[in-house]
Amino acid sequence: NLNKPILFTEKLQWLKLHDRKEFYPRYVDKIEMREIIKQKFGADLLIPVLGVYTNVNQIDWTSLPQRFVVKCSHGSGCNIICRNKNELDIKNSVQLIKRWMNYNWYWFGREWPYKHIVPRILIEQYMENSGTCLESNNDTKDSSLIDYKFYCFNGKPTYCQVIANRYSGETIDFYDLEWRLMPFTGLHTSPFPHSDKGHKKPANFNQMIIISEELSRDSRFVRVDFYEVGSKLYFGEFTLYPKSGFGKFDPEEWNAILGNMLKL
Repeated sequence: NLNKPILFTEKLQWLKLHDRKEFYPRYVDKIEMREIIKQKFGADLLIPVLGVYTNVNQIDWTSLPQRFVVKCSHGSGCNIICRNKNELDIKNSVQLIKRWMNYNWYWFGREWPYKHIVPRILIEQYMENSGTCLESNNDTKDSSLIDYKFYCFNGKPTYCQVIANRYSGETIDFYDLEWRLMPFTGLHTSPFPHSDKGHKKPANFNQMIIISEELSRDSRFVRVDFYEVGSKLYFGEFTLYPKSGFGKFDPEEWNAILGNMLKL
């Protein structure tokens, strides 16, 4: 319902059509957003960069370290996470990057900020989680970074979405700003369970809130993502339309509850 949207996912579609702030393309460009963060908070908040390229043939694979991450600046989900260069199929990786470089993410969900981004390739330092993702000290460890994703409504961070264990049974949880576990999960296109034991509050939680509030000040809605490596805080990315507004909540009633928080 685009005339009187109620659900959070409906309002995300409304925002695609009507909320056309000129700085949004810089928010979703993974290279331009680094400049925004650098200007506002300093380069120390950014994951170190190993190289930026306009063409995959410019990459000197032999000079890269054993572990690194390849991203495209103009899209979502276009990542190659290399944990061991000796096992990386470089020929296949090159072909994959070429396909990404020729794809315009605007056409998937009509997220207009992506439409005119100049495609570039970004290679970042590999980062990993050094401990367990869960509260309890168990034997199951996952080196993937935990995502801390702040849902910001009209300039106010409200919930922190925590995504963990990407390599060994992905989980999604939401916490409020008092770090109380919320009774819902989402946004997802396929079901992901809550974690069994819950999560420790990140050491930089208060700083994440302050930064999220500053970065969301001029937006009706934006999700601001962070990582924490040891006690060091890193910015992840901006997301204007989580799951392009096609995801689901569980229970579904939270779609309307979050929708009520987003004032158009």
